[in-house]
Amino acid sequence: MAHAQTEAKPIVDREQALDWLRQMLVIRRFEERSAMLYQRQKIGGFCHLYSGQEACAVGSIGVLREDDYVITAYRDHGHALARGMEPRAGMAEMLGKASGCSKGKGGSMHFFQANRNFMGGHAIVGSHIPLAAGMAFASKYRGDDRVTICFFGDGAMDQGALHEAFNMAGLWKLPVIYVVENNLMSMGTHLHRHSAVLDLTQRGGPPYGFSASVAVDANDIEAMAETTLEAANRARAGEGPTFIEAKTYRYRGHSMSDPMKYRTAEELEKARERDPIALYEVVLRERGWVDDEGLELMQAEVKELIDEAIAHAEEAPEPGLDEIYTDITVSPHIPQE
Repeated sequence: MAHAQTEAKPIVDREQALDWLRQMLVIRRFEERSAMLYQRQKIGGFCHLYSGQEACAVGSIGVLREDDYVITAYRDHGHALARGMEPRAGMAEMLGKASGCSKGKGGSMHFFQANRNFMGGHAIVGSHIPLAAGMAFASKYRGDDRVTICFFGDGAMDQGALHEAFNMAGLWKLPVIYVVENNLMSMGTHLHRHSAVLDLTQRGGPPYGFSASVAVDANDIEAMAETTLEAANRARAGEGPTFIEAKTYRYRGHSMSDPMKYRTAEELEKARERDPIALYEVVLRERGWVDDEGLELMQAEVKELIDEAIAHAEEAPEPGLDEIYTDITVSPHIPQE
């Protein structure tokens, strides 16, 4: 049984809260159906699912402006959908179709949508963290007040690129929010087996002079939203970067090929007792903002949306041969004789 933990005074109105709940349901159903399609070999390559972490993406991205930048790692479906990507564009990308968000050439790990300032999923662990510093530097150089938010997993905390980028972000007080989605497992290695310090807020912010370094229960969507909004306000005020340790849990393996032998069924069941979607439903019921009928209607609408996305993806054409050399470099590709 899930128990509500969010404070009595909400930071959002009813309309926004119901939209956030709907977004989390869209992500959850998108992931569940993606797993089924992968098992039916409709989806090729790698596939890293986000189930269990929905409140982190929806709560944080939900308080940013449309002109802020979002960048993430390879577990990127949830962030893209939270940023407003249509499920049909995401599902078509999963199936490698031309109408996908990356023209069917990126797949699960490379969702992009530049017109929403969603700067992509990046497959190499930690490789996008310096890119986030670069985006934030560009905002500061231009003199605008855009913020960049960068998501990564706890495994990326051990990458050298992270520490180089953090040093520059702190030194130059860049308007960037770094969010480590600590789901306790780096692939199949538990946090206590790869990190000498388990409190990641001590590793992330203080050594680099960040304006703040905070931990938050990322299963509580409004707590996640409030923490991110405070970080964005600091960044826009010129106070520099914030490090957020978003404590969460993923229900699926590292990828679809992961048998999850590194954790027990009891551990997984305990985590599901604090499912972020169920938690928020309890909160909204207690406020009188939703009831059984409203939830059933929302679930039916979401199912129809995902059904339509899958139908679109299955009927869409594959990329043509003339697309092989496009989108590789900014300059045109000139084949060598």
